[in-house]
Amino acid sequence: MKTKNRSIGQIVEEQVQKWHVSQIEKADEKEALPIVTISREPGSGGSIVAKKLAEKLEFDIFNKSFVQDMAEGTKISERFFETVDEKGVSVWNEWISSLVDYRHLWPDQYLKHLMQVIGTIGKHGRAIIVGRGANFVLPPLRRFRVRIVAPEKKRIEKISIDYGISLNEAKRRIIKTESDRRAFIRKYFNADIKDPANYDLVINTGAISLDVAADAIKGALGA
Repeated sequence: MKTKNRSIGQIVEEQVQKWHVSQIEKADEKEALPIVTISREPGSGGSIVAKKLAEKLEFDIFNKSFVQDMAEGTKISERFFETVDEKGVSVWNEWISSLVDYRHLWPDQYLKHLMQVIGTIGKHGRAIIVGRGANFVLPPLRRFRVRIVAPEKKRIEKISIDYGISLNEAKRRIIKTESDRRAFIRKYFNADIKDPANYDLVINTGAISLDVAADAIKGALGA
C-alpha cells in the first residue's frame, strides 16, 4: 500500500470504499482467501517479495508503517473498524480472548488497537500484511504465515548497497533491527520470531530469487 503524498486518513478512506465495493460485487462468492502474513529478516528482500506476491494475487498490501500508524491513531482506526459487522466483531472478540489466555498476554491499549487493525484486515481477506506480528494475531483458518530469511552475509551486502553504507554499518543496522523485532514479538506476543513452528512456509532468498519466492508462496496458498 503506497503512502507517498497521501495522509493516513485518505488511505484509510480509500481502503474502506474499496472494501465496500468488493462486498457488493462478491456477495455470492465463497469466503475470501486467507490473509498472507510475511515476517522477514532485514535485508532478506521480504518486503519486495510481498509486493510481487500482491501483484500476482491482486491482493491489497499493508506494510508495517501503515499498521503501526493505524494502531496508534484511535480516531482514524475507528473508521476502519466500522467496516466489520456486529457478528464479525463478536467472533473476533472471542478469538482475541482465547489468544490472550493461550499466550498469557497482558494487552495494553496499543496491542488492543493493533489486534483490531489486523483483525479488520483479516475479516475482509485478500490481503498481505508485512510485519507487526500479524501471524500471531489472526486465527488459523484466516492466515497463511510466511517467513523470509537469507544468509547474514548476503543481507549485509544488500543493506550496504541499498543504503550506500559500509558493510560494518550495514551489519550494525541489521543487528539493531533484528533485536527490535525480536523484542517486539516477545513483548507483545510472548513468542520467538525465529521459531519456524510459527510459520507455514519459510523461504531462503539466498537460495532462490525473489520472483521464485513469490511464486512459491502463491503455489502454496493455492494448495
